[in-house]
Amino acid sequence: MQFSVKRDVLLKSLNFVQGIVEKKNTLPILSNVLIQLKNNQLSIVATDLDIIFYDEINDVNILKEGSTTTSAAILYDILRKISSNSELNFVLKSENKLSLKSDNSDFNLLCLPTDNFPSFADEFEGYEISLNNKRFLKLLNKTRISISNDDTRHYLNGVFLHLTEAQGRNFLTGVSTDSHRLSSSSLEIDKNNFNSLILPRKTVFQLCSLLTESTDQLTMQSSENKIKFTLGKMKLISKVIDGKFPDYKKVVPTSNDKILTVPSKDFINSIERVASVSLDGKEGVKLAIYKDNVQLSVNSANSGDGNEKIKGDFNSDNLNISFNSKYLIDIASEIEDKNLKINLKDSVSPVLIEDLSDKNSYYVIMPMKI
Repeated sequence: MQFSVKRDVLLKSLNFVQGIVEKKNTLPILSNVLIQLKNNQLSIVATDLDIIFYDEINDVNILKEGSTTTSAAILYDILRKISSNSELNFVLKSENKLSLKSDNSDFNLLCLPTDNFPSFADEFEGYEISLNNKRFLKLLNKTRISISNDDTRHYLNGVFLHLTEAQGRNFLTGVSTDSHRLSSSSLEIDKNNFNSLILPRKTVFQLCSLLTESTDQLTMQSSENKIKFTLGKMKLISKVIDGKFPDYKKVVPTSNDKILTVPSKDFINSIERVASVSLDGKEGVKLAIYKDNVQLSVNSANSGDGNEKIKGDFNSDNLNISFNSKYLIDIASEIEDKNLKINLKDSVSPVLIEDLSDKNSYYVIMPMKI
């Protein structure tokens, strides 16, 4: 096996690989990246057995076909430190030694045979859906903030993707919840027969990285227990979470008629300032809501208190309510509109937060008892 390729081209691919391979692995082969040279192209493959990442590089000079696997982390680290646009020359000297030369550098990397690398059947018979790259990224960004970290309820450790209908239009909707907050975001699609599934947290974050870097057309195709995303030459195949997502519509408030409108930026900045007195963020932020202002306060027994007042518009009598400050900042940071619309009922019931610039997204947050 012998080939040469530009450093920047290979580095871009290896950058995505870093999020897939597990650093501490009981199977050493899973820390490696598979490098294959066949049919005038270089294939890069990485997996943790739940997610598989494929990339094809055509801009490569192949002198001899072949394949090997080597440490994804070490190869990435070397490439990061080699100057941009350098020519990389690879030669497989023996089954377990890969030579890499560039400029004045010379490395010999240890390899593991490709026979040990997992192989996968890539069979997807489901309908292929084309998605708008930017809109799907937006949907994932808005929903990933509420993914649960509680492994005892594994079905909450991802984003629930399903079809919904409203006013005769069809939507692909993503929902996540950790039972303290809920995020929902939708994008309009053509009618199709997509089966609902739960996309795991790690896959969601990997997809966000890929979509941020790529402008290629995105397609999605699912099978019984897997889903495949294709972006140009890149493919991400993932297992889906086996489990039933709860009926989230039951917790979405429909009769919260006390409306608070506050400037989004001021609200976020103010929470961040008053929450500075809380080292671990455990203390909630209290909101004393009046007709034309909101008083925010955080009181920590160990380090003091912070208080601030911002302008607001409230259509009801005074109300006191408390929230986890981090949850509130996460949600407010995803709001596109310059104003935040908060729909309240009382100090203990779920609160609905809407984005006036994105009618297809909403958030629900539970108040804290302080």
